[in-house]
Amino acid sequence: MRVYVNNCSAPLLYVCPTQINLLVAGNLKPGAVPLFVVRQGVRGPDANVTLVLAAPQLFATSDNLVIAQHADYLTDHRRCTSPPAETIIIYAAGLSPTEPNPAPPEIPNYPAQSASGLTVSLDGSPLPGELIKYAGVTPGSAGVHQINLLLPATLAPNPEIRVTMGDQVNREGVVLPAQPSPHQPR
Repeated sequence: MRVYVNNCSAPLLYVCPTQINLLVAGNLKPGAVPLFVVRQGVRGPDANVTLVLAAPQLFATSDNLVIAQHADYLTDHRRCTSPPAETIIIYAAGLSPTEPNPAPPEIPNYPAQSASGLTVSLDGSPLPGELIKYAGVTPGSAGVHQINLLLPATLAPNPEIRVTMGDQVNREGVVLPAQPSPHQPR
């Protein structure tokens, strides 16, 4: 099976009877492009899809907890939470083209920073830009971005987390499992 976006073969990441995950080339311009599938030598109909510069989405569990790692790489959110003033790594897709911008099928083994304009909000309040330590490609991963985020010193319990690039924002209801420090004023 092959999938073509703008008449170029796209690397496939996952295929099942109801879903195809693919990697769209980062050098395509935003706008309408044709997409079609070729299976067993038979070409399916064209579908027009609209590409946007960014379409951020956070990876989350089925109960809407954001997928993140602590400095020790612990990811089991049922056993731990993120304390204030800790740097965590949040995983996402669709942040934007990066610099440098790897072309599929390259899987970069180097950091590639996302374009500026990324904001992260907790419970509707945008965080200062200096708390975003890195936003870009996760080295060694195809289509996976990461945001290295220093959590603010004052943190509400389990805040909703939103990531915005331009006018695009991730889906609502994704929560950062966090608990205030016992020494933090409530």
